[in-house]
Amino acid sequence: MVLKPQDVLVLAKLFVIGGDKWSYGRMATTLWMSPSEVHAGVKRLIKARLASDQQNRITPNVRNLESFLLHGLTYVFVPDLGEITRGMPTGYAGPVLSPFFQAGEDLPPVWPDPDGEVRGQSFSPLYKSVPKAAREDERLYELLSLIDAIRGGRAREWQMAYGEIKKRMGVEV
Repeated sequence: MVLKPQDVLVLAKLFVIGGDKWSYGRMATTLWMSPSEVHAGVKRLIKARLASDQQNRITPNVRNLESFLLHGLTYVFVPDLGEITRGMPTGYAGPVLSPFFQAGEDLPPVWPDPDGEVRGQSFSPLYKSVPKAAREDERLYELLSLIDAIRGGRAREWQMAYGEIKKRMGVEV
């Protein structure tokens, strides 16, 4: 079994949903994926112990998620940086970290998106539907941009993103 990048998207959505009820069909719609992709992703997450199925309720395993984000994500899902394009800001330029970083001469990292309003350097999203899903769910957008700061950020960006994710998980910082 090998985790796929879209599994991290599903895991992020599970985290954002929290204790709310959800269905594979509804999650697939909000993530712009097929229900079978979501179902297969959840199965892989459970097998990888990043999520658990207790009493027919699937939730993220926060302790393992924290460990995965800290020790595995940067090595497994390395982003591709590309050409200058329009898109949605992510990483240090995303909605959570942008107040802490001055816009320098470097263009901000963006998920390529024809509906994007920011010009920046292409930063490959975990899955092709990330910009659409993030546009519809602000909390998901915040979490995914923090995850991208860990995937491709410099040390200070990574540390701030990790600290913010830990706060959201309720883990001591």
